[in-house]
Amino acid sequence: MRVPRLPRPRSLAGQLFAMQAVLIALVVAGYALFTYVSDRRQAEDAAVRQVTAVARSIADAPSVRSAIRTSDPSAALEPYALQVMRDTDVDFVTIMNPEGIRWTHPDRKQIGKRFLGRIAPALHGRTFTETYTGTLGPSVRAVTPVEENGHVIGLVSAGIKVEEISARVQDQVTALLGVAGGTLLLGAVGTYVVNARLRRHTHGMNATELSRMHDYHQAALHAVREGLLMLDGQYRVALINDGGRELLGVGAEDDVIGRSVADLGLPAPLTGALLSSQPRVDEVHLTASRVLVVNTSPVSGGEHRGTVATLRDVTELQSLMGELDSERGFTQALRSQAHEAANRLHTVVSLIELGRAEEAVAFATAELELAQALTDQVVAAVGEPVLAALLLGKTAQANERGVELVVSPDSRLDDGLLPEGLSARDLVTILGNLIDNAVDAAQGSAGARVTVTAYAADAELVLRVSDTGPGVDPDHADLVFQRGFSTKPAGPGGRGLGLALVRQAVTRHEGTLTVAESDEDGEGGAVFEVRLPLRSAVGDGR
Repeated sequence: MRVPRLPRPRSLAGQLFAMQAVLIALVVAGYALFTYVSDRRQAEDAAVRQVTAVARSIADAPSVRSAIRTSDPSAALEPYALQVMRDTDVDFVTIMNPEGIRWTHPDRKQIGKRFLGRIAPALHGRTFTETYTGTLGPSVRAVTPVEENGHVIGLVSAGIKVEEISARVQDQVTALLGVAGGTLLLGAVGTYVVNARLRRHTHGMNATELSRMHDYHQAALHAVREGLLMLDGQYRVALINDGGRELLGVGAEDDVIGRSVADLGLPAPLTGALLSSQPRVDEVHLTASRVLVVNTSPVSGGEHRGTVATLRDVTELQSLMGELDSERGFTQALRSQAHEAANRLHTVVSLIELGRAEEAVAFATAELELAQALTDQVVAAVGEPVLAALLLGKTAQANERGVELVVSPDSRLDDGLLPEGLSARDLVTILGNLIDNAVDAAQGSAGARVTVTAYAADAELVLRVSDTGPGVDPDHADLVFQRGFSTKPAGPGGRGLGLALVRQAVTRHEGTLTVAESDEDGEGGAVFEVRLPLRSAVGDGR
């Protein structure tokens, strides 16, 4: 027959409750057993002391000696022995002659018979105790001599039955069991309360499930490329994975656990987003070298327990989006130019059909010379092919928006001058965003114009872009480079990111970026100037 197995508690809290209940039960049972044994020993010791005292008192009584010298000691000693038994609460008092013949006994039938047990030590004048099974059953007894003038004239034995001692211990054990039961009940209630709280915190999972979840948790943290940051209720870092350390620029050797977010040295807007008690959804933030999409969510549970933040690196995506925007602008410019070219071609064809070939040739030649002159001007000033192509494309874009883009005669940038550490993508990011910002500002103004200056001097690359727009308020001179700041209405893709990307790239290359009021021809506007060191040791920071 199979023995049914008791179901094991599944949750960690249940297992702990069972272990603690068993432990408390064992402790209480052990204490009860120890107390029972100790109390029994104490009861036996107390019984030994009691019967010894009673026996000695009887042996020292003068009336006992006088009765022994009479011809019928039993007649005088029997009532006395019974009275002593009642007064001292012992089970028997036996007075006998030196040969062990009883003079007294609780059972009168035993008077005159020999005492059962040892008497030799008493005959030598020594009081002793023993546990012996006599006529009344097992008892703890004391035997002592009655001496007169140095001679043993009689013996006295007083005893308490073992069952009486057990009865005395039983009362103590009953009280002990009551205390033990109350202790066990109190411990069980306390353990249940503690484990109920633990069960809520562990969501009813057992130790194996918690261990497996921890292993999965650690594996997931190191596997995902996205950054994960967990903050406690005081906005201190409770957990950060490898991706989070990389995206925030916090090395693995830096001990950031337990530190406040405000002490990590992150940009102020990003720090503000992480410290906010409100959730943030797909916010774009810039660090020294990256563009991050940040999502934050408070940990649910009533009071503020913490915040979970996820970080995604969109630096490459943002650069590609910038290039895509430029390509879209180029496409629109080419479409417009194709439309204009078609108009000019129709004009040339019409002039030929009218028989005015010379005027058609002159018209076509003038258009070609204008386009070639613009190309020659840009290439002569800026020999760097990437920047030259960017300027030609931006010129066409600006022209479509009614803004004249010109390259300053002071520009001079030969091909091969730029070091390898200064990537073409960063140059496009810097100059392209500055030109786009200047075209936006100049559009709609009288004589709208954007002037670009690019040259190398004193081991520095200088890029300067000025416009004829309304200029920059001196109070906003630093704010214009922050993510999200713009004086123009937000478009579909948002505003305020271009200049922030410019500052990010300039900072990465250890350069400087300034903005001032333009005094060109007294038309006002703003002038942005970037200075980058021409050192091959400066990398692109990625």
